[in-house]
Amino acid sequence: MATFASLDALTAAVGSNLGTAGPIVVSQDDIDTFARVTHDEQWIHVDPVRAAAGPYGTTIAHGFLTLSLAAPFLAELLTIEGVAASINYGLGSVRFPAPVPSGSTVSATGILTSVEEKPGGAEARVTITMTVPHGAKPVCVAEQIIRIVV
Repeated sequence: MATFASLDALTAAVGSNLGTAGPIVVSQDDIDTFARVTHDEQWIHVDPVRAAAGPYGTTIAHGFLTLSLAAPFLAELLTIEGVAASINYGLGSVRFPAPVPSGSTVSATGILTSVEEKPGGAEARVTITMTVPHGAKPVCVAEQIIRIVV
């Protein structure tokens, strides 16, 4: 985890690697629960028998389930001291270059790509790259935008 003592320290660290977060195991139960909550019960996610004959040989996590892991990964990657709050402001680009098969262990790395002064604080952007062991490609690359209130 990268800990910054102030907003100025964070600004000085633009371009820094924030380290590695995780791992988090994405179980079939997690996938099934996400499917029920989001009303996205497509067979590729929730039907192990049918998915075994599908393109990935098993069920896979929803892209939005994979993306939701950005929240715990970011909390593990970055701490800014001396600020009133850090708020999820949204996302820039998001890509899912590879699937997350059920039972996979997902980890992430983070790069602090920018910090821009805003009224009352700043806006920081962190590129989070999520991977699974032995994966040829990342499973998610997302630009997380954080509003920092001082």
